[in-house]
Amino acid sequence: MPEGDVVWAAAKRLHAALSGRVLTRSDFRVPRYATTDLTGRSVLETVSRGKHLLTRVEGDVTVHTHLRMEGTWRIRRAGPPPPRNHRLRLVLANTEWQALGYSLGVVEVVRTSHEDRVVGHLGPDLLGPDWDAAEAVRRLLERPERAIGEALLDQTRLAGIGNVYKAEVLFLRGVDPWRPVGEVPGLDALVELARRLLDLNKDHPDQITTGERRPGAQHWVYGRARRPCRRCGTPIRRADQGDRPEERITYWCPSCQPGPGAPS
Repeated sequence: MPEGDVVWAAAKRLHAALSGRVLTRSDFRVPRYATTDLTGRSVLETVSRGKHLLTRVEGDVTVHTHLRMEGTWRIRRAGPPPPRNHRLRLVLANTEWQALGYSLGVVEVVRTSHEDRVVGHLGPDLLGPDWDAAEAVRRLLERPERAIGEALLDQTRLAGIGNVYKAEVLFLRGVDPWRPVGEVPGLDALVELARRLLDLNKDHPDQITTGERRPGAQHWVYGRARRPCRRCGTPIRRADQGDRPEERITYWCPSCQPGPGAPS
């Protein structure tokens, strides 16, 4: 699933292409909104909120989209309507650009004044202007018995972290993914590191945590199961973590991240 930095970059592209311009086409290819027509309205802005995208249109209208696992927004020069494609779920266009939303996990229209209905449950946004590290730590500690690897993916605790940054942040902080939140030292430093990594990566397409741009060298542990740890040489491990349907694959170094490890 695209993480907060990827969604932030998508919001930036949508904002540049649509904001301040009048929509000449709005094509909702989802049954619930098939008759919705926003043509003739100006787009005010597009912002990200964690992994959610909010495109605000005049008249107290917000188009809420979420990429989920496979979604993407593509920006193209204005032209004829794109051909029928079962993956294309939303088209927003003006006289200069068209934004094409493919495989979007969520497409809905809500009142801008009621956006809390769709994003009000989220914790502090790691890339938001109102980022609040203390509030994120407070929310994490509401369930001190929970494994930190699960807690970091809970968007109601803090919004924007996905599986890549979860694994990388915990490695860099030397924390076992199964350690209970209440036993993790330096939670404030951990969430601040997560924010810094997302911020460093938001303006380029690669998610780099090692400082190396070479393919295969960009991550410390994520995607490197059974390969030697870059620090100590111990084989990186992987295991499922969390309850279905929320379980995710977790990567960690058992030497650099000592702790209980995956339950047997």
